[in-house]
Amino acid sequence: MENQMRDKAEEQLKEITQEIMDDYRQGRDIDKMNVFEQPERDVVVDIVNKMLNILFPGYYRDKTYKFFNLENKISVLIEDVMYNLTDQIAIALEYDDELRSLGGAPLMGDACTSVRAQMLAVDFFKRVPKIRHMVNTDLQATFDGDPAADNKEEIVLCYPGLLASTIYRIAHELYELNVPIIPRMMTEYAHNMTGIDIHPGATIGEYFFMDHGTGIVVGSTSIIGEHVKIYQGVTIGALSTSAGHALHGTRRHPTIEDNVTIYSGASILGGETVIGEGSIIGGNVFLTSSVKPGSRVNMQNQEEFI
Repeated sequence: MENQMRDKAEEQLKEITQEIMDDYRQGRDIDKMNVFEQPERDVVVDIVNKMLNILFPGYYRDKTYKFFNLENKISVLIEDVMYNLTDQIAIALEYDDELRSLGGAPLMGDACTSVRAQMLAVDFFKRVPKIRHMVNTDLQATFDGDPAADNKEEIVLCYPGLLASTIYRIAHELYELNVPIIPRMMTEYAHNMTGIDIHPGATIGEYFFMDHGTGIVVGSTSIIGEHVKIYQGVTIGALSTSAGHALHGTRRHPTIEDNVTIYSGASILGGETVIGEGSIIGGNVFLTSSVKPGSRVNMQNQEEFI
């Protein structure tokens, strides 16, 4: 009896497996079978974490390499990230719109693709000093703006806002180099870790501070100036996405000028919406139109700005 039941279960398993394999043959997007044509999430996450070591050499402890000499450690880290980033970019170039318009990307391993990927990785590393400068301004803005912070070490090691903005800074430079997919994978890793969703295409100036941070959303075409402070739950988003993907590439998100503070739960929407320099946007305000520099907008007077 027991053998009969086991044989029947095996037969059913074979039938189920065959049904699923037949389902894969329908030619839909989800039926793609070659996993080697996709960037590897685990590798991209490892690149991000090692980049944090490179950006903050005295804060993030790496357990892979054992060196007494910091320069040797950083040199090996850079070589490691360069190798893996080049490899992942080469795979991601499959999704390059320019190559697709020419009839598809070269096969992975093609010499031209490999050379282009290596050049992009080198160009990215040339931007690391710029990234570190921007991150340092974010760290300073966080320390200056948060009376709860005891020291900057606490901010680097504990604050989700700085972690999210740092990963955004990394991803944004890759985005500016027109590297497909990988920048978004990086910021979605940050989103998963922190609850903060910043699209790598957003433009964000120096001294950016997200207080608490959870639930902040910054859309892909947002422009944020310098010395901007944003609290938890703020959305800098599109006014309407009913047209769906037809809106791709259009300006859909607001401009936030310098020295603006946006308190928790506020929603600022629309590609033509500009929040003027030095304005303060109160909690839970809903704005779809511009406000002049120096404005003070709250739930009681927000209708004046609609």
